[in-house]
Amino acid sequence: MDTFVCDKLNQWGLSEFIEIFKDQGVDTESLYCLEDQDIDNLITKVGPRARFKKRLKQLKEEENTNSEKEVCPKPCQVQNEDATDLTKILPSTSNTGKRKLDLQEESSIKKLKRQRERLQFTESMILNDVKNIMIHVHAKLQNQETTDLNEFLMTKIRDLETDKRELVGVFGKTGAGKTSLINAVIGVKKLLPSGDVDACTSVMIKVEANVLNSNYEAEIEFINKEEWEDELGTVDRFLEDDEEQEKHDDDEENDGYHDLIEKLTALYGEEWKQKSSQQLMDNRYFREIPEFLQSTKKILTCDSAIELSAKMLKYTKQGEDKDIKRWYWPIVKCVTVKVPQNNFLQHVTLVDLPGNGDRNKSRDTMWKKIVGNCSTVWIVSEINRAASDRESWEILKSASTFLGNGGECRNIHFICTKSDVLGDLHDDSPADVQASIVNRNLKAKDAVGKEFIKLNKKYFSNECFKVFTVSSAEFLKPKYLKPEDTEIPELQDFLQNLNDSHSVTLNYVFGAQGILSLIQGASLKKVAGCYKVVSDDLEANLNCQLEGIRDEMREIYSTFIKCLDVGVENSKSSCKNILRFFLYPTRKSGSAQYYILKSVVKNGGIHKPRKGKEINFNMKLTSSLCKSIDEEFRKTFPNEGNCGPFNGVINKFSLDVEKLKPKYKDADLQLTFLKTEEEKLKTKLNKMIRDNKKVIYMSLTKTVEEMMKECYEKAAQFRGKNTLQNIRETIQQYVYNFQNSMFEKAKNVMLELLLKLMADILGLLEKDMMESIELSLNTEDCTIPDVSTELGMVQKLCKELSSSMDA
Repeated sequence: MDTFVCDKLNQWGLSEFIEIFKDQGVDTESLYCLEDQDIDNLITKVGPRARFKKRLKQLKEEENTNSEKEVCPKPCQVQNEDATDLTKILPSTSNTGKRKLDLQEESSIKKLKRQRERLQFTESMILNDVKNIMIHVHAKLQNQETTDLNEFLMTKIRDLETDKRELVGVFGKTGAGKTSLINAVIGVKKLLPSGDVDACTSVMIKVEANVLNSNYEAEIEFINKEEWEDELGTVDRFLEDDEEQEKHDDDEENDGYHDLIEKLTALYGEEWKQKSSQQLMDNRYFREIPEFLQSTKKILTCDSAIELSAKMLKYTKQGEDKDIKRWYWPIVKCVTVKVPQNNFLQHVTLVDLPGNGDRNKSRDTMWKKIVGNCSTVWIVSEINRAASDRESWEILKSASTFLGNGGECRNIHFICTKSDVLGDLHDDSPADVQASIVNRNLKAKDAVGKEFIKLNKKYFSNECFKVFTVSSAEFLKPKYLKPEDTEIPELQDFLQNLNDSHSVTLNYVFGAQGILSLIQGASLKKVAGCYKVVSDDLEANLNCQLEGIRDEMREIYSTFIKCLDVGVENSKSSCKNILRFFLYPTRKSGSAQYYILKSVVKNGGIHKPRKGKEINFNMKLTSSLCKSIDEEFRKTFPNEGNCGPFNGVINKFSLDVEKLKPKYKDADLQLTFLKTEEEKLKTKLNKMIRDNKKVIYMSLTKTVEEMMKECYEKAAQFRGKNTLQNIRETIQQYVYNFQNSMFEKAKNVMLELLLKLMADILGLLEKDMMESIELSLNTEDCTIPDVSTELGMVQKLCKELSSSMDA
């Protein structure tokens, strides 16, 4: 059974019959062919059967209606033409003309939407048909004798399935309208909790599609029990810390302590004050969430979005609610919300992210990983202060390392929310209000765009940046603005394009054609000597291509060495100033310096304030090293554009099989397979490069962090009088002693990782392509089945898919 049938059964409230339909092999095509007797056999109960027949009839009628709309003019369209002629005789008002234009625009939008839906429907049917064919072929191969070629082919069929998922990170401070924006864009009212309680910046919320059933679900992942025990242990350390603690208990910089108190009060109420950290781990506090103690995920399942939203509240928000006695957000790592039947989330996950990570180590690690994997980020801010909203720009700057060279971000969208809020305009006409809103939106876009240009754009280009002015309220309940003026539809279109289900279909269908071509070619009797010559030509082409890639890589490696050598020298010379500004900041009080440095040495060189920018001493030390290679790194591993990594040599890689086809007609099927393998391999390599380049870039800071670990551990031991000065002297002396070896090691680790990636790329290219050439052209195998019928069917579907793309 295919996903279309599964989705329909879920939508119609008949999910209990999915397994029956699956067992009977009901796919998209056979669904439309079901007779009454077939339905009686599938659904034996009268009630569900009647409901199914009604829904199926409606579905068929909708399809017929859509087809008629595209080819037949409606009677009302003729009437409109007559009305147009009358305008030559009768005077018209501007409102009438505007209304007609609005109707035309609305009709055009609906038509485009309908065309897209039909294209998606066609592609879905083609994809499901091809998948069913490949399941059948895989079963054929399983029934044959086990050989190298047979195993190779079955692996290739399994590899056709890919889970391509794009991450969209959503940043913004409390009250900016993130929740309302996400709910509006995905078209589900009241999904994510919002309202009177403050948003908990520690809980990441992922929103993705539920492809298994029609329920609204939330998967709650907790931090490890041991991590919470460690956090509870810090209470004792805070309380027994030197007298400075009591002296500066109300100091605003001591927010680590206040943050922990807030967590304890949320989870335990006032009871924590009379308990030891060991007593607070008693099982009775976690009766409602045994999954926390078992290190498993808690699953919430509901029939509606609003019901799930209410159930999630205690796990995602912090605030006061008399009905909630215990809040669990302090021990929640991440919540994944799954939405049924949502086209916007088919291959996209939206992630509501805190601004600058988290004090909890596992949550912070997850934050960095997710941010580094985001292909798009949405920075959300209220429109009335978007350009001057310091916190929003700080979020972008603090995350830039993980989004740019340390990540894969291709799009930065600054989203100005509440664009309909304009103050007292009650006496103005709707048209004047609309004009005022549109005019204010244009000014806001211009101001935000100028602010972005002022930023250091070492990671991002102007092309990747776009400003949206949205109104979730007007989109859901229009009063002054047309839907397109709220710009929510534009964001929905962006998500739809990001889903890119089209490329998933294309890759699967043409990949299947390549595999079937190889199977059919292998099953035919070979022409003596022909395949050996083809194989030799292909091997010669491969060696030539590999040598070209090696040359480009040598040049890049040499450039990196020169850049890093400069970076090492600059790092040594800048150490003194870095230490002076970090250890003796002029705008901080003595108590503030004390708490920041105590936090830095306790947390591996990093201090995370509750608000504002993270202080990362490791990054400060490696800033000159990073700066020395930033431009070259971005050029070698671009996030944007079509050039691709290593100055485009990977994307340009080709065995020129199309040029060989006229020369070796007897090997046409094998060459078709090799062409698809070539494209699949380049996709695989680009993903491998994308993942590894993040590790390579972040290795500079990671190496310094590892070398500084001993220093931090020593400095964290100081207590009592002169603690601040002792910490300063320990850090300063350690950096001076090890600065030469530290920066050299960071350089060498990066170069080693870069060299390894280059070797892995060349090795994978040579190994995989040689294996494909050898098995497709130089292997005798009499056990391969005939798949001429299946190949013909898939070739026909490939043509149909190409035609639907051109239509």
